[in-house]
Amino acid sequence: MKRSPAPASLTEYAPDSPQRRILDGAVEVLMERGYPDTRVSDVAERAGVSGGLVIYYFKSRQILLTRALRYAEDLFYADLRVRLDAIEHPGRRLAELVRLGYRPEDGAVVPRSWILWFDLWQLAVRHPELRREREELDRRWRDIIAGIVREGRARGQFQDVDAEDFAVMLAGLIDGLVVPLTLGDEGLTTDRAVELCLRLCAHELGEFWLADGDGGGSGRA
Repeated sequence: MKRSPAPASLTEYAPDSPQRRILDGAVEVLMERGYPDTRVSDVAERAGVSGGLVIYYFKSRQILLTRALRYAEDLFYADLRVRLDAIEHPGRRLAELVRLGYRPEDGAVVPRSWILWFDLWQLAVRHPELRREREELDRRWRDIIAGIVREGRARGQFQDVDAEDFAVMLAGLIDGLVVPLTLGDEGLTTDRAVELCLRLCAHELGEFWLADGDGGGSGRA
């Protein structure tokens, strides 16, 4: 796997460090204004630092976007790991992953961090280095899905399915539904988006993908 700039992991910077303040500020401003309307000075003001310090640590506005997205993703995955580790059954773990992918916050229709993805998708079309960054971040998401599928298949709780192919399908469906959800398309709600994803899981993983191996249960979460 090709590596793009080092990820802004949660352990790389101390919580009260200027780098973490800059990343927190960047995430907030980027989600509010979008990449085209975000200036380094805006991020600096939100973080309580100088614009020169932002550039010193992150080199450019474009790098700041990718680091901010990685940081937002790291926060999401830290919460995801805690929640999934508390669920023993792979089918229910997968269903929880789907729900968390759409979990609203602060009154938004979907998690606000998806807005950062919209900017990254747009920029990645014309910038090869961002294309690699996007691919790596997508692979991280698909690897978690594929890992759950392999476990469920090994335990005999999922029918035989290619874990990588399934991860591509489910991740693609989640991503695809986020766009009309965020844009407020009539008739599509978060609950319906989750239901459609769970329906794909039942179709691909078997009718009893949420059952405990006793032949009972259903494809509904």
